[in-house]
Amino acid sequence: MDKRHAGLTPGVAGAYYEAACVSLSRNHSPPQDFDIVRDETQLTAEVRWMPPDARRSAAWANQSDATRDGAYACALAAAEVMCDMVAVGRAETLTGADYYIAPRGLGIQDFEHCTRFEVSGTHCDASEVRRRLSDKVQQAKQGQSALPAIAAVVGFRVRSIMLRSVDHELD
Repeated sequence: MDKRHAGLTPGVAGAYYEAACVSLSRNHSPPQDFDIVRDETQLTAEVRWMPPDARRSAAWANQSDATRDGAYACALAAAEVMCDMVAVGRAETLTGADYYIAPRGLGIQDFEHCTRFEVSGTHCDASEVRRRLSDKVQQAKQGQSALPAIAAVVGFRVRSIMLRSVDHELD
């Protein structure tokens, strides 16, 4: 992932992948189909991962950390597939986002053309994924940044990744 996402080092990308493997394996065996939805566009993607061994499971035993970091990996992969955007850097505190994403090929220091990317993950049901997505949209709206934003929530148990443009209103 770090080869395509300039905002991820090999170590960070590797840690996020491990967290994703642990989070995915809490509910499923590989591979699994996930629904990825951005605003009104939907596709189904086959998600493949290596089930964690005992050492990795123990290293990621804190479910909150594993869910958060695993969600970064899955949501960034979904942004790459659905938006053709990749991570170019971590967002500063109070921006209402976790990462800056940008179209492939954009320079790593050129943040004026970036989109803020706010991410969450959960092992709850589909209604919680939708509720959390609404919360993340509000968080991005309140961020101290004029850049556009996308909110994303990974539903590990329900095999769903939802992305919503912050200025896009859905009923």
